This record gives sequence, structure tokens and C-alpha cells, in this order.
Amino acid sequence: MIVIQAKLIFLNQQDKQIVLDLMRRWSSCMKFAYKRLLEGYDRKTLKRDLQGTFDLNSRYVDDAIMKARGVLESSRQLDNNPKKVIFGGRDLFGKLQKRHINGKEYQKLKTKWQERRKGNLYSRGDKSKKGNLNTRIEVKENGTFLRINVGERKYVYARIEAGYKKNKRREELLQEIAESNIPYSVELKLKNGNIYAYFAIEEEYPEIKITKEKGVIGIDINAHPGNISWTEVDEKGNLISYGNIPMPELASGSKDKKEYFRWQYAHEIVKIAKEKGKAIVIEKLDIKEKGKRGDFSGRKSRRIRHSFSYKSLLSKIKTLAKREGIEVIEVNPSYTSIIGMLKYAPQYMITKDVAAAYVIARRGLGLQEKIPDNYIKFLNALTVDELEELREHVKKTVRNKHIKKKHLREINKAMEFLQSLESKPGRVLEPLDGTSFSAYDFWRVLKVAVVTPLSPEKVKRDFSVLKELLIQGKWGGP
Repeated sequence: MIVIQAKLIFLNQQDKQIVLDLMRRWSSCMKFAYKRLLEGYDRKTLKRDLQGTFDLNSRYVDDAIMKARGVLESSRQLDNNPKKVIFGGRDLFGKLQKRHINGKEYQKLKTKWQERRKGNLYSRGDKSKKGNLNTRIEVKENGTFLRINVGERKYVYARIEAGYKKNKRREELLQEIAESNIPYSVELKLKNGNIYAYFAIEEEYPEIKITKEKGVIGIDINAHPGNISWTEVDEKGNLISYGNIPMPELASGSKDKKEYFRWQYAHEIVKIAKEKGKAIVIEKLDIKEKGKRGDFSGRKSRRIRHSFSYKSLLSKIKTLAKREGIEVIEVNPSYTSIIGMLKYAPQYMITKDVAAAYVIARRGLGLQEKIPDNYIKFLNALTVDELEELREHVKKTVRNKHIKKKHLREINKAMEFLQSLESKPGRVLEPLDGTSFSAYDFWRVLKVAVVTPLSPEKVKRDFSVLKELLIQGKWGGP
């Protein structure tokens, strides 16, 4: 069970007064129903009579009767006299009876007691009505709102204020509830002149029916240029189809607008997976990633924090997929972009981003990425001296200090790797046991050797020029 508290902000004072009047009538209805239940009235008779008396629809009346029955049963279980129940609180009522309290203190207690007696409204969720008919959460571009039924086909909207940054997760949960169409209960309470809403939900996810048995959909989210790349693969890892979903709305605008559109994009991805009957593979990201220096200056950390909310979008995809019975697989994102750009972008003539999504999909199936034979030949022929020449070339051609430092750092790492490799008999390309290098370092060297000369100032998105090197093994030209 999840319970979320939020404050309601009304567009104008008139709307607030309408809701306060509704809460007053509902509270009176609940107290009246309690007395009638003590007298032995049944639910059907009460439901018919109370609608006209308090000008409430049948759902509100039914919820009032349910609450009254709950108070009655609780009183009996505690061995209290049901006829002596005091709505508004026995302790507060007792303080009001003391004659030594007067003036402002007395008025303050009286107001608090009256709010507890008259400032209540409860509305149960209904699965057949996709959530809650009388009090429905609606996600709009300018925020999250509660639509309150105040009469026949009459509604009042109040903005849901779930808290500041530290409580941002509350608002995200409310939006997840709204998008899920599952039943949730809403209880309104008046406190110090403000109306607060309490949302309660108990969600049960359906059994996973769509698994990776027939293949997967790989997802790669790109901060720049701001799009979702996806690929469809079969159970053997073969590429079937792919596409891109632009996300221009996430480049600017308010927090609420961005959150609204994240939900829309998450729905698009889950819809694709559902239509194709395949599981979803996403990157497993940790927002606590601090980078190598521990100061959040790493490339991955900056991308997560300063672009759009990477993790928030992936979380929404996971939530919606679970509700559709679709398996979600999370994989290590390390080197997916590098492997994609060097191996699959030129091979299938696809963009770097789509190629990264393809690597993510294959990784979700548990497939390993081997370096193509021609790339191995190329690496075996590569020398430290050639990388030294490349480093001097970068120093001369790249003016941007940030770009230069990044490329020089990569080249230095590649040179260090090759020097360790040359010390091995036969210069065999395999992971170096007992060193800090791994299989991924081969891809790092490849990137430095073939991408940096092509585009020293910017990572290219078209790698068709590498096709001859990858397939035919041609290198050594201009």
C-alpha cells in the first residue's frame, strides 16, 4: 500500500469554497449514516435516501456509508460504546469543555475541531472506471491536477503540490498512478484552512507474459540531439528493424511540461514492445555515479545531471512495461556507444545512436561482442609511433581545450595499452591478465585509431567510411 500526501492549490477562491461545501455535506452525510446504522438501517435504504438529503451522487454516499460502518465496527472491536463516538476527536472536544480556556486559544481549538468534523471527503477507486471517477488525477503540460466532481457533470480542478525537490518522487508516483488506470482512493482533509489530499494505492503487477524468448527491443536514450533510438532484434540477436523518436519538448520548458512528455515517450516505447511482442532492454544507470575523480565531473555524470532526466524516463518505461506484463532487462551500458559506432554503424549503415541501441539489445540477450577479424589485423599492425603522430596531429588541429584534453587522454590510454601489448609474446590480442586493462580497451584503441583522425573535433554520427576497413580490411590510405 502506497499513501501520498499533497496540498491542493485552487485556481481561485470560488472553486475552493465549492469544494469546502462539498466536504461539509459529505461529512454531515457520513455522521448521519452512522446514526442510522446504529438504528439498524441497511445500506440500500440509506443510499437511496441520503442522495437527495445531502445532494451527493451515489458514489459519494456509498463511500460515506462505508466510512461510517468502519467507525462503527472499530468502536465495537475496541469495546467502546458506539453511541458515545464524537466526530472531530474526543480529546479536542474535552479541551473545549474546560472553562479556563478562552480567547484566541479557545477559538483556535474550536476551529481545529470544526475542521475535523466538517472538512472531510473520501472517494474510493474503481477498476472499471480506470482509477477514480469522483476524484481523478490528471497529468497536463502545466502540472498535475485533481479533478473533483462537485455536481452532475460539474468539476473543479486543483493543482497537486506534492512538495519541493526533496519530495519530487511523490509527484512522479502520482503521475505513474494517473497513467496506470488502476484504482486509487482519495481522501480530502481540511487543516489550518488548507485542503490536503491523501492518495492510497495498492498495485499488483500482472504476470510477465512478453519475455525475451522471441527477441527484444533495445533502447538508447541520447541527451544530444535529444532522441530515443530503438532496435528490434530476434532471439538470436539479428537486427530486424529500428527507429528514432525525437524529443524536442525535453530541450526546454517547465519541469511539469518535461515530465508530461516523458510519460508520452515512455508510452510510445512500451507500445512498440507490446505490438512486436518482445521484451525491453535498457541501460542500468546509477544517478550516484561520481566519475573517476569523485567530483561528478565525469562524462557520464554530466550527461545524466545536465541534460534531460535520463533516469526518470527509463523509470517510466519500466513502470509502464510492468503494467503491460512486459519483461524489462537492465544491462551494463559500458562501451555500448563505442562498439556500436565501430562495429554496427558501418556494417548496417545506421547511425551511431541506433547502433548503440543494437548493442544494448544484444547485451540483453547475453551475447558477447567480438572484434571483427579485419579490426584485429588492423590493431596488430598499429604501432605506438603511429599513435604518437596522431597525438601531435590533434595538438595542432584541435583548438577547443576541452576537446583536446579529452582526445589526448584517450590517445595516452591507447598508447599505454599498446606498450603493454607489445611486451607480450606474439602480440596476441586478448585481455591482459594481471593489468588494469580489459577487453573493452581494445575498442578504446580502435576508437582512437580510426575515429579521432576522421573527426578530431567532434564525434561523427556517420561511420560509413569505415565500411571498407571493417569488411575489406583496407587501411593505410589518406
